[in-house]
Amino acid sequence: MVRLLLVLDVVGLTPRLLRERAPGLRSLLGRGFAAPMSAVLPAVTCPAQATMLTGLLPRDHGIVGNGWYFRDLAEVLFWRQSNALVAGEKVWEEARRRDPAVTCAKLFWWFNLYSSADLSVTPRPYYPADGRKIPGIYASPPDLEADLSTRLGTFPLFQFWGPGAGLVSTEWIAACAKRVLERHAPALTLVYLPHLDYDFQRFGPGDSRSLAAVGVVDRVASDLAAAWRERGAEVVVVSEYGIGPVAGWVAPNRALRESGLLRARPTPHGEVLDAGASRAFAVCDHQVAHVYVRDPADRPRARAALLALPGVEAVLGEEEKRAAGLDHPRAGELLALAARDRWFAYPYWFDDAAAPDFARTVDIHRKPGYDPAELFLDPARPFVKARIAWRLLQKALGFRYLMDVIPLDPSPVRGSHGRLPDDPQDGPVYACTDPAGAADRVEMTSVKARLLDLLLGAR
Repeated sequence: MVRLLLVLDVVGLTPRLLRERAPGLRSLLGRGFAAPMSAVLPAVTCPAQATMLTGLLPRDHGIVGNGWYFRDLAEVLFWRQSNALVAGEKVWEEARRRDPAVTCAKLFWWFNLYSSADLSVTPRPYYPADGRKIPGIYASPPDLEADLSTRLGTFPLFQFWGPGAGLVSTEWIAACAKRVLERHAPALTLVYLPHLDYDFQRFGPGDSRSLAAVGVVDRVASDLAAAWRERGAEVVVVSEYGIGPVAGWVAPNRALRESGLLRARPTPHGEVLDAGASRAFAVCDHQVAHVYVRDPADRPRARAALLALPGVEAVLGEEEKRAAGLDHPRAGELLALAARDRWFAYPYWFDDAAAPDFARTVDIHRKPGYDPAELFLDPARPFVKARIAWRLLQKALGFRYLMDVIPLDPSPVRGSHGRLPDDPQDGPVYACTDPAGAADRVEMTSVKARLLDLLLGAR
């Protein structure tokens, strides 16, 4: 018999935070259990989610980061959404194969476009030809998009990421999940709650504002879980990583450029990374960077340039990548790891006057690396809020505009992740209302099997 199951991905939640700061979820777990969960390298969103949903490591499912270098396109692309990028049988696919009565809703987990899940919802802005970015979602089946937009209003995209990112987007996702439960009652519901990502990166995990955010998301998650518990469902709470404190940043691409390995192309709108012409460059993703080296003969030179940088802890080669389960063709020839209190920033230009125009904007698809500076307004720009108001007026009038309000200086960032945790209590967590699978430690690769057992009964 198929059972009802809710899986909450509470981003950034750790065993320590669950124990010390999340009374609602602790109470909801009741006689269940919570345990540290092993992290996957890199410990970032997309590889972690793919591992939990397929039971495979990056070497097999192919998701080596939040973005990577698409060699056949000669482009770095982040935050792609097609589910076809993820290899392996997903949890709902195996569950449906074993029992056709299983239905699944995948809500805001990544790689959610054209998924085989019965219901899916994911952020999908509209980009008119005039350069505007209009908030929106993509949902399947199509009538789900219309229903959610009518009931809940427009998805708050600018509170999902950017300087305005905050609780509003998490609350919208929770309301979306409740609506899906009410109308469709899927057997398996996967819900992504991003709230802790924001202040933990802005202020660091020890800041009072970050700790307050744990209590806020605890209330949202507990309320959501209670709606499922009322229907007799089991609830699983997972996270992808823990966020640690950082005191500074490292620019591997500048070191590679100084070594003559990276090439940037001047354009009328600033310098852009010329990936296809570069001998080596780094795709920076929090505390991990895939380093793509075109000619094997250049690997020692690239490694030496990176290891000479203060804040680089290690540079992994083929053997080390294989040991980490990261030996996939999409991975870089080298993998750089930042020191515990550092993270990797993507800039490759030396003079801010040469920075590309998109560097000062929230542009997660154009930047050849992850940029947490997008969580801040530029303090160096006078009257930055007035500038935003002027840009919004331009938008309302239908003019092209550039929302250039993001700092080029990444120094304000105080939290990051991507390395494997030094202490399991500060890494990912797995918690469940059913005590049957209790363990002192849960492997991330075992999550799929655990969910199948909860849905269909232990095999």
